[in-house]
Amino acid sequence: MIRYRSQKQLTLDGFETPFQTALDPENRWVKLSECIPWDELAEGYYGGLSSTQGRPAKDARLVIGAVIIKHKLCLSDEETVLQIQENPYLQYFAGLPDFTNESPFAPSLFVEIRKRMGQSVFESFHEAILGALEAERATGKPKADQPLKAKPSAESSAHDANPPAGGAQGQGEETAKPDEATPRQGKLILDATVAEQAIRYPTDLSLLNEAREFSEQIIDLLYPKTGWKRKPRTYRQKARQAFLAVAKRRRPGRKVLRRAIKQQLQYLRRNLGYIERLLETWPMGTPIPLPRWLLHRYWVIQHLYDQQWEMYRTNTRRCDHRIVSISQPHVRPIIRGKQNKAVEFGSKLSVSLDGEGLARVDHLRWDAFHEGQDLPAQVQAYRRRYGHYPEVVLGDPLYGTRANRRYLKERGIRFAGKPLGRPKKQTEDNQEELKRL
Repeated sequence: MIRYRSQKQLTLDGFETPFQTALDPENRWVKLSECIPWDELAEGYYGGLSSTQGRPAKDARLVIGAVIIKHKLCLSDEETVLQIQENPYLQYFAGLPDFTNESPFAPSLFVEIRKRMGQSVFESFHEAILGALEAERATGKPKADQPLKAKPSAESSAHDANPPAGGAQGQGEETAKPDEATPRQGKLILDATVAEQAIRYPTDLSLLNEAREFSEQIIDLLYPKTGWKRKPRTYRQKARQAFLAVAKRRRPGRKVLRRAIKQQLQYLRRNLGYIERLLETWPMGTPIPLPRWLLHRYWVIQHLYDQQWEMYRTNTRRCDHRIVSISQPHVRPIIRGKQNKAVEFGSKLSVSLDGEGLARVDHLRWDAFHEGQDLPAQVQAYRRRYGHYPEVVLGDPLYGTRANRRYLKERGIRFAGKPLGRPKKQTEDNQEELKRL
């Protein structure tokens, strides 16, 4: 059930506190609350909730404000709730009408909030905030009504009815010549980055050891609820000693590491076989007496074993959709090629920055991808927002493929990147031209 009160009615003077002094209007949280389009964010947040069923939900501004506070101050769930409970400025920012010593909600609610805020909700938040910034720049005042969106021209709408398929493939299908009547304005900066996840640096040996410990935990929970007279032998002490004997070495050799991985694979294979036999006690369709999170770990460690065994058997160090974290199996290794960090673990973002300084996350994916293939979609998104193409596109050499250069040239857009082929010899005649490249 949704209960919502417009946030435009809350004023700084009307916020009551038990202290003698009023809140400072120059405080950073007060200023930030005036810049955020709360009503539009609430509309996006309530989009996935029912207006007639369920318990009354917490106020959208309280929930969204708490999430902003949590990530802006880098706090845990428990510390965020305590900070809001103790700080009157944070309570004002979260939309409370007056100061209270009571906790706004239980810290465990953050778990449900994160599940509820999917990609569609964050995309609506993204558009609402960018719309507010564009409206403020256009009028010079904070946004009060609906977000201001650039209205594409009729020619732009017709042109974008069939956008090109992303990447080099399909770019040749759209061969429309640039419209000279529509001037090219602004610049578009493209780049990609990785939002790192908080996971332990993965190694094959440590992942197998962790999977083995989860399998032993499953056996410990299932065995007492079966009719088996003897508990399956897992050799956990020997397996632990074998793992530590290699993990404590500073630089174990390749043969030593391969032998240790084989040992952990054998221990894990034995445990998985015992689990399959224990699960035969419960017929198909009956609930298994394991918590949901442990059932999910059981599913993950089976896939992890298959991947590690295949890499060991073929003596390779890579596989498709490789699992690097049992608790977060969706995380993938992203090869970045940096000098101090060759591999990063997290989601890869394809970001575009316009000349006004507004950055947009165009694509977010957990699997590795070639960011150069996103250039046509990002250019078309720029045109839909502003009604015209950019004058120049800036990007690193990964964006300067022949297909992308051909795509930009057909639309009269200059690519400000290193030209292909042998560098031209600089003379007095082409000196200015080479500076623009």
